[in-house]
Amino acid sequence: MARMYAGGCACGAIRYETRSAPIFENHCQCTDCQKRSGTGHGSYLTFPQRADVKISGTASEWRVAGDSGNEKIHAFCPTCGTPVYLTFAAMPDLFSIPATSLDDPGLFNPQVLTYSIRGHAWDRIDPALKTFERMPTG
Repeated sequence: MARMYAGGCACGAIRYETRSAPIFENHCQCTDCQKRSGTGHGSYLTFPQRADVKISGTASEWRVAGDSGNEKIHAFCPTCGTPVYLTFAAMPDLFSIPATSLDDPGLFNPQVLTYSIRGHAWDRIDPALKTFERMPTG
């Protein structure tokens, strides 16, 4: 039986769940993730099919252009402000969630560190992870 990935915002107004397996799990030290998380990085699980994710509640969204120029759509709870998911205009099937929004954050198994070029000395990430200065392509 497939593992359940479920979670949501701090107040419980927005929930998500999927039995899909993540295709990418990363720590990201880009400036956007730093500002969004209020710390040195964000940690995410990315799933291949948004259609396989059940969402309850209505999120508010804001958009920002990534280094590629493509828009990232950040969804957050309008009540408590918790970031709950991230989608991508150029890749609408992908669905990313912050690791700490999971009911069980221990399900997060980081594979890589992205945007290490923007990292801070005080934000030490596991040196055993494969590291990319920016987002890997292909």
